[in-house]
Amino acid sequence: MQQGLTMYFESYINKESIFINKKALQPNYSPENILHRKEQIEQIARIMAPNLKLDKTSNIFIYGKPGSGKTLTTKYVIKELQKMAILKNIPLVPFYMNCKLRRIADTEYRIIAEVARELGKSVPVTGLPTEEVYNLFIEATDSKKQILVLILDEIDQLVKKTGDGILYNLTRLNEELKKAQITLIGISNDIFFLENLDSRVRSSLSEEEVTFPPYNAIQLQEILKQRADIAFRPGVIEDGVIEKCAAYAAQSHGDARRALELLRVAGEIAERNGFNTMAVAHIDDAEERIEHDQIIELVKNQPKHFQLVFYTILIMPKQSKKLFTGDIYEHYRRICSKIGIKSLTQRRVSDIIAEFDTLGIITARVISKGRYGRTREILLATQATMNKKLIKILEDAINA
Repeated sequence: MQQGLTMYFESYINKESIFINKKALQPNYSPENILHRKEQIEQIARIMAPNLKLDKTSNIFIYGKPGSGKTLTTKYVIKELQKMAILKNIPLVPFYMNCKLRRIADTEYRIIAEVARELGKSVPVTGLPTEEVYNLFIEATDSKKQILVLILDEIDQLVKKTGDGILYNLTRLNEELKKAQITLIGISNDIFFLENLDSRVRSSLSEEEVTFPPYNAIQLQEILKQRADIAFRPGVIEDGVIEKCAAYAAQSHGDARRALELLRVAGEIAERNGFNTMAVAHIDDAEERIEHDQIIELVKNQPKHFQLVFYTILIMPKQSKKLFTGDIYEHYRRICSKIGIKSLTQRRVSDIIAEFDTLGIITARVISKGRYGRTREILLATQATMNKKLIKILEDAINA
């Protein structure tokens, strides 16, 4: 067996890969030419340009569906801005943070401490009052004349974790700075993000908004062709592959990240199975694998009551052909009672079921029961083979 593996690995090393540069299919890859975002690039550049004269600009809030090029475009503009700043000896300091990262962006303390460290201050992981961390941050920022461009990606996740007070504090810091200025760029998938903020926070932001529309299928094809020319050897991709990949992603709100992931995984599947070219069938295999992995990851990361409700839905078909909200709730309550957890209200469980419908792991159809009112008829959207694995994952999570 060991000798067999040695021969396999030797063969793999010596075989020519269908990939040239797989990194070109990664979300963080930045091409020299960003397609179909000329308007947004110019809009952000016009807003940010005054920083090159050390003038404070408006804060920018950038919206769009996942995979619409928000982060890629923002990083591109800031990179070009920084190039000019270095060329002209202008003190401009960009700092990017993804607010979805748990250990860095889950508290106000950690976020401000992280930026302060980037500016050269030594801040302990915990132990100081948050006000003291702000003081260190202000001291580091105002140590010289400079513009700090603070880019908070998935800013809606930050507000969910810490509340909107951190945005109010950040926007008011310029009043305390004598030499430096802070410009805030927030990136969000939630187009209603600002509407949910406290009115005081909204008024202090003085924001400019930039909206990113979803890509259509033709635009996705051009983006995929651009990246595929960099990522794959010539002649590897068969006819119809790019079109099929773009069509899949267009159905998911024009998500370019999903399209690139599909192309990458399809290439890996083709190569792993000994093919020298990538066919349309490999895109179908990749779609199934990605969906499988995403659903499992989604279920693993849900709060306990979400898991309990979904577990209830998964195990009930053994006892009933049709599933209705009321029946699910009664069964869910019995499970909660059995494991010693207080159950949620029926209305809250109904909301959770609606969220599952939005996520695409069930389909819920509202039907009338005459004088007994209306209810939802629930159907699982996941495959039977996956459901067995999900039940096991949920049982382990629930009993943990």
